[in-house]
Amino acid sequence: ISYKQIEALKAIGVTEVVLAINYQPEVMLNFLKEYEKKLEIKITCSQETEPLGTAGPLALARDKLIDDTGAPFFVLNSDVISEYPLKQMIEFHKGHGGEASIMVTKVDEPSKYGVVLLEETSGKVEKFVEKPKIFVGNKINAGIYLLNPSVLDRIELRPTSIEKEVFPKIAAENKLFAMVLPGFWMDIGQPKDYVTGLRLYLDSLRKMSSPKLANGPNIVGNVLVDESAVIGEGCLIGPDVAIGPGCIIDSGVRLSRCTVMRGVRIKKHACISSSIIGWHSTVGRWARMENMTILGEDVHIGDEVYSNGGVVLPHKEIKSSILKPEIVM
Repeated sequence: ISYKQIEALKAIGVTEVVLAINYQPEVMLNFLKEYEKKLEIKITCSQETEPLGTAGPLALARDKLIDDTGAPFFVLNSDVISEYPLKQMIEFHKGHGGEASIMVTKVDEPSKYGVVLLEETSGKVEKFVEKPKIFVGNKINAGIYLLNPSVLDRIELRPTSIEKEVFPKIAAENKLFAMVLPGFWMDIGQPKDYVTGLRLYLDSLRKMSSPKLANGPNIVGNVLVDESAVIGEGCLIGPDVAIGPGCIIDSGVRLSRCTVMRGVRIKKHACISSSIIGWHSTVGRWARMENMTILGEDVHIGDEVYSNGGVVLPHKEIKSSILKPEIVM
């Protein structure tokens, strides 16, 4: 789950978030502790001992999702980034009186996704068409749902797809409705899409004249810099860059279209573009990272090393260049 999602939920009065996790829940919860404190919102974990798909985790977390009021609850896919008009979605859900609401977004290439067909006036979902070869519509599931507790009665505690097994049944009963998502949307499950999603998010901050964006003589375009990060003289940062907490950027560094995560050190005159630099990594002097280079946690790149799309697993030291895209284990 992203900070932006938690922030959006807090803004509409949500007091508790349940995180469905299968792998290393303690890592995620430790990471989210500061957000829990900062936003004053309770974050708990529902751990799967085996992957349960996109619906099974809801059955597993049933007791945490239902309260005495019988109020609907939000379900958000953690690997998407978008605007989150959750208040408008609540009003939409109340207005149609159905059992479930989903957010849909318009895309240029619907053949890559499952398309949602709906009545334009009411938003009632008629059916789903998986990766259509001929054009039938351009609206796809955006991974943002508002569900009545009764939906949980439709889900067994087993690996289940909410998109392929649960929603089509609700739609067949005319109880599923779709709201068109305004603004940007991006599935950021892949590194190159993450970088694109960052650009879209920063663009949205610019349109809102957000004070979060950095400015200054060394900033080009849209840039986020954590207040605890230190940037040296003569750097050129941007466009489309995010620099996390505790980072140290030495003098003469060039950054563009990249994310630099918590605790990273980038040494003098390094150049990084279209890449993701993982937590507590180091990039050496005059090194160059480009073409979707991905550094895992605690990776140390030597001086003058070049990476052309290398994917480096955590806790590695790289002393020679990576000349073509490959995974370094």
